[in-house]
Amino acid sequence: MNIPEHLVVLTGAGMSAESGIATFRGAGGLWEGHRVEDVATPAAWDRNPELVTRFYNERRKAVWEAEPNAGHHQLAAWQDRMHIQIITQNVDDLHERAGSEHVLHLHGELSKARSCGPNAEVYPLNHWEMKTSDRCPAGYPLRPHIVWFGEAVPKMAEAFPLVKQADCVLVIGTSLQVYPAAQLAFESAPGVPLHVIDPAADVLDVPDATAWPCAASEGLARLNARWFA
Repeated sequence: MNIPEHLVVLTGAGMSAESGIATFRGAGGLWEGHRVEDVATPAAWDRNPELVTRFYNERRKAVWEAEPNAGHHQLAAWQDRMHIQIITQNVDDLHERAGSEHVLHLHGELSKARSCGPNAEVYPLNHWEMKTSDRCPAGYPLRPHIVWFGEAVPKMAEAFPLVKQADCVLVIGTSLQVYPAAQLAFESAPGVPLHVIDPAADVLDVPDATAWPCAASEGLARLNARWFA
């Protein structure tokens, strides 16, 4: 198997599951017991910023206390062997904490806050707890730096050209049936190998694709053995 020189990795919720980060969506379509409309939309923020702030504080605290798993560390280790661009729909910082240097967050980052002012400046947080009284230097309220339902995903414009540069695409912890992986994974040039690591991996009728139906760390260990053993 040819070892890639320019690997693009698309990661979803399954990438962080082994670190104890729960996927938001649960039984009945609820997010940690809340309706999406109540905690993950601009209207929810306008209606009840206290609830939204508390919800993301809980998510942020869980990430603060979590550690990168073996899969995160494997991706970081590959940087010594190839160029790796990670494009993630996860809002945690576990890729960065494992040492990955090139990470594009499509859906925002829990470790940052964003001004509600006209310039929407982004600021790093040094603690897991935000307060509704928090303000940016210009005096505007600060909100979680998260792309909510109904909002545009501006980083997608950056993601497309990155995928087009790949000589191998790796999808981890999400499926080819789920946006945005369903869209981005097929932006690579014809003939570029595609690997999907996910317990529900399905690459039927997808040319040049290999399914690894297992958890992220196991799949990455197996792929590492195939490439470098």
